[in-house]
Amino acid sequence: MLHRIVASVFAFVFVLALTGMVTAASADEPVTVRLKWFNQAQFAGFYVAREKGYYSSAGLNVDIQAGGPDFPAIQMVAGGNEQFGVTGADQILIARSKGVPVVALAAIFRRNPFVLFSLAKSGIRTPTDYVGKNIGVKIGGNEELIYRAVLAKTAVDKSKLNEVPVKFDISPLLAGTIDVWPGYLINEVLAAKEKGFDVNVVSPTDYGIDLYADTLFTTEKMLAEKPDVVRKFVTATLKGWADAIAAPDEAAKFTLKYGSKLAYDHEFAMMKASLPLLQPDAKPLGWMDAANWSAMQKLLIDAGFQKTPVDVSKAFTVEFIK
Repeated sequence: MLHRIVASVFAFVFVLALTGMVTAASADEPVTVRLKWFNQAQFAGFYVAREKGYYSSAGLNVDIQAGGPDFPAIQMVAGGNEQFGVTGADQILIARSKGVPVVALAAIFRRNPFVLFSLAKSGIRTPTDYVGKNIGVKIGGNEELIYRAVLAKTAVDKSKLNEVPVKFDISPLLAGTIDVWPGYLINEVLAAKEKGFDVNVVSPTDYGIDLYADTLFTTEKMLAEKPDVVRKFVTATLKGWADAIAAPDEAAKFTLKYGSKLAYDHEFAMMKASLPLLQPDAKPLGWMDAANWSAMQKLLIDAGFQKTPVDVSKAFTVEFIK
């Protein structure tokens, strides 16, 4: 009889333990983050946070999804099936001006990596050298916005330029059919150098044009209904980015797990080029200022990219940044 009682007690304890294990296993909150572009070291902090268990330790089961032209982050998150996204800060303002209730949580790239660059042998060094040249333009996005702002700041008459719509393949620049290319310090500039070409770079920040680039965001609904999940996700993500900054080589290695065609040398170079853009000053990683958002909005409205102004104080929050 005693044996049966003991056996029953052990069975009951085992069931309780098993139930606890199942409960623990299912306790993680499933969330998805939609990246701005294809998987690469540009998003290394997210990979680090996942690979080092920062998300799981926070009770989150995070699905990292690549972005790109077919999967625009704003639309994917605003649709309600995904909780977080990464996009340019300008897109947050434009979306809000159209009634889309998205809110920025952290500016990952506080300095914008977008630049205008040319082959060194061309002798093109400043925007005033663009006159009479073939200038590549990525139409309709923040690349065009920043490019036109540079022209305005330097009083270059665009009618004296031969503007040519381009996409992402830099072959026309390398072949000499395009003289100036709109690209990124952390990508196309590196690609040109890897192919043996020296380049001259015009940085818009040198002309006072500095839009936050990759910006982590969510929806007003998510903030209202699950603020604790938002806090955990932002905290774990920024911890991942802090580690990526401290150990860019490790971050590049983690990145390789997220793309079969990625090469370590390029991803490591991308990480190194990103470092001064991620934390350019003593402010906390991810920090955002109202003045920068207001300046961004003015730039967007003046250029006709944003039709109506919005309350910038509602477009972002630093509540979850330590």
